Amino acid sequence: MTNTNVQFSDFPLDKEILKALDLLGYKKPAKVQEELIPLILRGKDCIVKSKTGSGKTAAFAIPLCQLIDWDENKPQALVLTPTRELAVQVQEEIFNIGRLKRIKVASVFGKSSFRHQEKELKQKTHVVVGTPGRIIDHLDRETLDVSMIKYLVIDEADEMLDMGFIEQIEDIISFLPDNRINILLSATVSEEVRELCDAYLNNPEYVETEEKAGNIGIIKQVYYKTDEDDDKNDVLLKILIKENPDTGIIFCGMRAKVEDVYAFLKKEGIPCGKIHGDLEQDDRLKVMRNFKKGKFPFLVATDVAARGIDVDNISLVINYDFPRDKESYVHRIGRTGRIGKDGKAVSILTSGDQKYFKQVQKIFTEELQEESIPTIEEVEGLKTGFFEKASRKPEVKESKDKNLVKNIMKIHINAGKKTKMRAVDVVGTLCNIEGITAEDIGVINILDVSTFVEILNGKGEHVLKVLQTKPVKGRIRKVKEEKEEEGR
Repeated sequence: MTNTNVQFSDFPLDKEILKALDLLGYKKPAKVQEELIPLILRGKDCIVKSKTGSGKTAAFAIPLCQLIDWDENKPQALVLTPTRELAVQVQEEIFNIGRLKRIKVASVFGKSSFRHQEKELKQKTHVVVGTPGRIIDHLDRETLDVSMIKYLVIDEADEMLDMGFIEQIEDIISFLPDNRINILLSATVSEEVRELCDAYLNNPEYVETEEKAGNIGIIKQVYYKTDEDDDKNDVLLKILIKENPDTGIIFCGMRAKVEDVYAFLKKEGIPCGKIHGDLEQDDRLKVMRNFKKGKFPFLVATDVAARGIDVDNISLVINYDFPRDKESYVHRIGRTGRIGKDGKAVSILTSGDQKYFKQVQKIFTEELQEESIPTIEEVEGLKTGFFEKASRKPEVKESKDKNLVKNIMKIHINAGKKTKMRAVDVVGTLCNIEGITAEDIGVINILDVSTFVEILNGKGEHVLKVLQTKPVKGRIRKVKEEKEEEGR
C-alpha cells in the first residue's frame, strides 16, 4: 500500500536534486516514483508497468541523477526511447532534475546533425538519451563510448518492439558492459516485452501502479458511431463544438489524413498545429514547443505524437481514426488525464473499426460509453462560444522550469577548445571572484570557439560584470549573457 506521507526528502538524495525538484514543482512523489526510486538507488533491475502521465520519467531520472558520478567524463547512463520527441522530453527532464548538480545530458536521434551530436559526445557527458537507430550509428562509428555505462533504461518498451526495434536494442546491449543496472518501462507488458526482460534483466523487481492495464478511472472514454459515407470532418467539428475543450489532440492514422484534417480546421478558422513523420525534425520540435506554450489549442497528429507529449492540461483526445492496436489506444488517451487530472477521450468509429474496438474494450474494467453525434440544431447554439474561445489570443503557458531558471544566468565566453579552454580554467577564474564558490557554478559547455557557463543562485549579474575586466585563461575575453537556448 502506498504511503501517502512520503516526501522526496525521505529518499537519500543530494540537496541539489531536492532543490531542483522543489523549483520544478514536484510536491510529493507519485506512486510510481515512490516505488521505483528506492529500488534503483539500491541497484535493482526493474520492470515498470505504468500508464503514460504517471510520472515515470522522473521516477528513473531522479535516482539516475543521484547515482551519477560527476567526475567521470564518459557516459554512465543510456536511455533508449522510440521517438525523437520523447528523446527530447526525457533529456530535458533529466537535465532539469540534475541541473544544480551539473549533470550533462545529450540527446541523439535521426534527422538531426550527426556532426553536432558527435561534438557534444566528445565533451564530458553523464547521460545519453536517444533513439535506437541513431545510437547504433554512433556506436558503429565509435563516436559514443559506452565502456562506463552503469545504467540502461529502455523507455516505452512496448512501442519500441511494435516499431520493430528489437534487433537494434539487442545490438546496442551487446556493446554495453555486462555489469549494469537495467530498467525497462512500458505501459503494457506483452509476451515480447516479457521475453526481452527474461533475456537481459537480472532478477528484476516488478513495479505496477495500476491493478489492470487499462484501469484509467480519471479519463472518461466515449465513442461515436459513423457510417462509411459520413463526413468525418463534419463529425469532428460537431464534437469539438460540443466539447469546447481548452486544449486537444486529434489523432489520425496516416500522414496524409493529418494534412487533410489540419487544412480543414484552418479553413474553419480553428487555430491548430500538425505533426507527423514527414515533417523536418526542426519543424516537429518547433510545433511541439509552441503547443506546450499554448500558442494554439489543438494539435493534429499521427501516433508519433502519442509518445513524448507531456503537455499540461490536455482536456480532450480525439481518435479521428481508431488505432489498430490496443497499445496505441492506451498511449493516445494517456495524453490526457495526466498526474491525477481529469480528461476525456473520444473515438469516431466506422464499421471497419469494430474488431479493433473490441480488442480495446477488453482491457478496461468499465465499458466505453456510446454517445450520439450532435445534431446541427444542438451545436448551432454552441458555435459562437466555441469560435470565440478558439480565436481568443492564447495565454502563453509558463515553462515547467521557470522557477528553476529564474536564478540561473547562462553566460557566453568568446573562447573555446581551439584556444585550449578547459572547464578547470573556467572554474578557477570564477572561484577567484569575491562571493563565488563552486556551488554557484552550473553546467559548463565548451565548444570550438565558445564556452557557455550557467551561473547559479542569482549571482549571474555579478559574475558578468566582473568578467568584463577579469582575465579568463590569461586574457580578457568578450563575455555576455546568452539568452538563446544553446545545445546542452
